[in-house]
Amino acid sequence: MTRTIDLAGLADEVELRAGLGDRLIVALAGAPGSGKSTVAEKLVGKLIGRRPGLAAVLPMDGYHYDDLYLVPAGLRLRKGAPHTFDVGGLYHTLKRLRARDEDEVAVPVFDRTIEIARAGARLIPAEVPVIVVEGNYLLLDQAPWDRLRPMFDLTVMVDVPEHVLRARLRGRWDRLGLDEAAIRAKLEENDLPNARLVREASVAADYRLQNH
Repeated sequence: MTRTIDLAGLADEVELRAGLGDRLIVALAGAPGSGKSTVAEKLVGKLIGRRPGLAAVLPMDGYHYDDLYLVPAGLRLRKGAPHTFDVGGLYHTLKRLRARDEDEVAVPVFDRTIEIARAGARLIPAEVPVIVVEGNYLLLDQAPWDRLRPMFDLTVMVDVPEHVLRARLRGRWDRLGLDEAAIRAKLEENDLPNARLVREASVAADYRLQNH
């Protein structure tokens, strides 16, 4: 059964589990605009504040397919939908992080200002005991995303009402300079359908974190 938790309580739970031995991999899922990236950074900040080097973030967005593929494939307008990510790449990165047999693992980070994933933008050392993975589809109950689930020791869904998501996403695209028609298309044809998919087709998480 999914339990409701706040950020401080989640930090307590993660810190407790981190002291039990093996590397702890936490899945922090949520719809586009739910604030999961910010929650992940805050969670890791709290954990590092308690014990330096305790945690690191692995963002799912680093596994976006590049526009060099998406444009000729006719998928550019759906960028951010489940089929526009390298799920296999994320899976194998999680396997490497789980194995913990390398000094460090280089992971990609998505640069939203230029819509490009920067390869090897972040290094996660082997001695970091907690990895917080954040992304939309981490708990999606459909192939190929469902192969990720055994990699996670603790799962959290960031819960935000759709009207809040709409406002946040509109603000995001407005700040990036899109005109009204482009913003409306982004929202109605991609972002909000993706958000509904996350809400309706994800498996139940261990915890639900409200981020209104």
